[in-house]
Amino acid sequence: MSVTAVPLRPVRRAYLVWLWVALVAAIVVAALVSRQGDAALLREARGAGVTTTASGLQYKVIEAGQGGGHPTATDVALINYTGRLIDGTVFGKSQQPTPMPLSGVLPGFAEALKLMPKGAKYRFWLPSQIGYGAKGAGTIPPNATLVFDVELIDFIPETVLRQMQAQQSMMGGAPGAAPGSVPGVPSPR
Repeated sequence: MSVTAVPLRPVRRAYLVWLWVALVAAIVVAALVSRQGDAALLREARGAGVTTTASGLQYKVIEAGQGGGHPTATDVALINYTGRLIDGTVFGKSQQPTPMPLSGVLPGFAEALKLMPKGAKYRFWLPSQIGYGAKGAGTIPPNATLVFDVELIDFIPETVLRQMQAQQSMMGGAPGAAPGSVPGVPSPR
C-alpha cells in the first residue's frame, strides 16, 4: 500500500500571531480564576465576626458552644460537617456524627477543631496551603480554598477510644454492634 503525501499550505504569519494572543489570554484568564479563592477569603476576612489566624485559617463562630476545654492533637472529635468549595460545590458531608482523629486530618482542619469547645458550630475557610495544596484530592481541584461548617459534638483522647474499642472486642461486642465498635461512636469506613 502506498501513501501519497499531500503538501500542506504554509500558515499565514497573522494566524500564528492570533494563536499566540489567544494562548496568552487563556493563561491570564486561568490565573484570574485561580485567584478567585483568595478574593473570597479577603471578602470573608472583612466580614463581621471573622477571625484570621497566623496560618491563614479564617473562622466564624456560629454558635459558641458549652465551653470547658478544646480538643488537642491526640483527641478524636465527634463532629457533623459539610465541606464546600468557594463556588458552593459540596464535596463532603457527614450523614451522621463522624469521629475524626485530629492527628489524621488536614492541618487547617485540625487547627480549627482545636479552637472549638463542645457543642460549638463554626464556619471556617482553609486556604490551600493548609488544605490539599497544589495537588488537590479527588473532586477537590489544586489550590482550592475549602469552606467547612462544623458542629463539635464531643471529643475524647484517642487512647481512651482505643481502650474502649479493645474492651468491646474482648467482650465480643454488644448485641447488634460490630466487634470493635463503641456504642454511640460510628466506626470510620
